[in-house]
Amino acid sequence: MVLWTTPPSSPPSRPPPSCKENIMNKHTIAIALGLALASTATSAADAKNVILFIGDGMGPAVLTATRLYKVGEEGDLEMMKLPYAARIKTFSNDAQTTDSAPSMAAYTTGVKMNNEVIGMSSDTVAVAPSKDANGNQGINNCTSDNGKPVPTLLELAKAAGKSVGAVTTTELTHATPAATYAHICHRNAAYAIAAQTVPGGAGFNSALKDGVDVLMGGGANHWTPYSADNQKGRADGRDLTKELQDQGYHYVTDKHALAAVDSGRVLGLFSQTSHLDYDLDRQAKGDAATQPSLSEMTAKAIDLLSANDQGYFLMVEGGRIDHALHSTIAKRALTDAVALDEAVKTALDKVDLKETLIVVTADHDHTMTLNGYAAKGNPVLDLVKDKEGNPALDADGNPYTTLVFGNGKNRSNSRNMLTSELVMGDKYRQEAGVYMTTETHGGGDVMLFADGPGSRAFKGTFDNTQVFGKIKAALGL
Repeated sequence: MVLWTTPPSSPPSRPPPSCKENIMNKHTIAIALGLALASTATSAADAKNVILFIGDGMGPAVLTATRLYKVGEEGDLEMMKLPYAARIKTFSNDAQTTDSAPSMAAYTTGVKMNNEVIGMSSDTVAVAPSKDANGNQGINNCTSDNGKPVPTLLELAKAAGKSVGAVTTTELTHATPAATYAHICHRNAAYAIAAQTVPGGAGFNSALKDGVDVLMGGGANHWTPYSADNQKGRADGRDLTKELQDQGYHYVTDKHALAAVDSGRVLGLFSQTSHLDYDLDRQAKGDAATQPSLSEMTAKAIDLLSANDQGYFLMVEGGRIDHALHSTIAKRALTDAVALDEAVKTALDKVDLKETLIVVTADHDHTMTLNGYAAKGNPVLDLVKDKEGNPALDADGNPYTTLVFGNGKNRSNSRNMLTSELVMGDKYRQEAGVYMTTETHGGGDVMLFADGPGSRAFKGTFDNTQVFGKIKAALGL
């Protein structure tokens, strides 16, 4: 549609337009511009690539505390600089407060599931795994008549010819990464979850086609056979790392080997058992650290997946934020949240936002909150202090910290006298209102930030299952 043309040098004589003609002309132009903009917006919604960042447990209070910790009151985290934002409701199919399995699966499948269920229909009942012959929890007790698998974004992207990957600081079989590639009635059946990644092997998830292209995280014991040196290993004797190498995967176990991979598919397992180090502990090791940072894993994953001209889907999780919060050690949680924010910056520096949708969110909330009336500039991990540096006192005359938890392990019958040196230590547990051996998740809404093609859809307040549909639409799946 032509909106205007260059006027001829000798325009024909014509009486000036009437008021009505002026209104009609403006209306016509407005409609034309609207159609043009709508066409552009529709075209822009075709994302070639998507990177979904998950801050496990990174609720709004954690975000605020991380911002204060990293850049102060007036600064912004990298994720907060993204132009579109939304609030996400996180309840699961059977609980007001979700665990990570159904909340992440809601993002990847668009289906509400019961707590502890991964990638299955809403009627699936969570059935806890039993112990194997070596005493390790993880024997899968799911049955074929207990619900049915539902497609994940990763599988849909794979079916469309895209490359796919999952990167995490937790065990690679943990709830969040598992929700991208596995279907199971209980998140703790880790050995069965790992087996779903091996093309052609027993238990393989055939919807993954030729397999997940990039897998990085911890917990090598779930992939390797039981032995005297690997007593948390697989009771079935399978070595999934070798099986994947036979399929052409690079298998790497430290950051130096990862850096050397320049093409192809990769399985990176950077801890023998359990999760990767907290970022605070990794940094403390300096040059002696062998585990890659979340930013390093993110950069390598993007490089490898970008080789596919059809595009890619990548999930990146800062998973140890959640673990530090369960322990009510805020300093570790905030440091890992900063590490996730740095990984977002790494991705933004590497991708073209004209073709890559970036989404940053959390799977659920926690019970941490900001407390008291600390002066501007007061360190968020410190005692609450006024502008002269004097600690605020409770009703019994004791100082207290800015960060506290609704529940957790540090709950004594009477409060102790706190000092700045104590509460700002690397392993200090913030005080809690209700005693629990481990802090619980919170049921609050979480934030989402987005940029790139399709990002305009992320605004307002909506359910976590709707994130799936918006990403699916952006990718044209």
